[in-house]
Amino acid sequence: MTSSAETGSGPRPKSVMLTFLGIHLLGRASAIYSGSVIDVFGRVGVSEEAVRSTLTRMAGSGLLTRHRHGRKVYFGLSERLATVLEDGRRRIWETGAVNRSEDGGWTLVGFSLPDTRRGDRHDLRRQLTWAGFGLLQNGLWVAPGVRDVAAIVEQLGLDGHVTVFTAHPAKPTEAAELVRKAFDTATIASRYHDFMDKWDGGKPAFPDDLTRRLMLHSDWLHVVRRDPHLPAGHLPRDWPAIEAETLFRKLDADFREGADRLAAETLELLPTAAQPAG
Repeated sequence: MTSSAETGSGPRPKSVMLTFLGIHLLGRASAIYSGSVIDVFGRVGVSEEAVRSTLTRMAGSGLLTRHRHGRKVYFGLSERLATVLEDGRRRIWETGAVNRSEDGGWTLVGFSLPDTRRGDRHDLRRQLTWAGFGLLQNGLWVAPGVRDVAAIVEQLGLDGHVTVFTAHPAKPTEAAELVRKAFDTATIASRYHDFMDKWDGGKPAFPDDLTRRLMLHSDWLHVVRRDPHLPAGHLPRDWPAIEAETLFRKLDADFREGADRLAAETLELLPTAAQPAG
């Protein structure tokens, strides 16, 4: 797997930035000095230019708030970005990588869009995939459990073109057959195996616990966010998400104390009571 933490051209700045902000700013009334971000990202191979460009773009799109203190510029979370990061936190620590639900319910989404709205059709498919849906058949997408897709439909302005309902499979349809048809379980499993191959040694080549924890979380989020969270009862008994999640949690515990100590020493924070800069 080519992870979000490492690609042939190095780490992907925005993906790692979101992870970094989720670890160090989520839940805090603080903004972080851009120089601190540049320092940490430099240790994992992201250039100063790439960091500055990423921060500027995220501030320009309303994801970050900009604050000035003296000659220094700090960046804080917008409400919109805090919501996104909170979703990631829940996905890691509350939802988890293994779906042990026995409810058996599914959410189905059907849509029909004319060729004149081809771009909207592409965006809807992309958003449904991100939300854990798989294509069951032409124009019909399915995901396990009850999924709220109202925000996706509203954001794309497709209220009159999308039908959403929940259902349970009935004979001759079996839930395992839905999983087989709609989801590429071999690829999902391979991402977990690749995560374990990379991290099972405990300390890949990052310089300290601060950067190890950052990249561990970035890699893990990259895996679990592309996992539709299929019911474990319809997956192989040796499904690798269980072992991979155990490894992630162990390494996070191993790195946490050292990472927190280095963060306190190296990250310069500013209370967000300060006025945003223009």
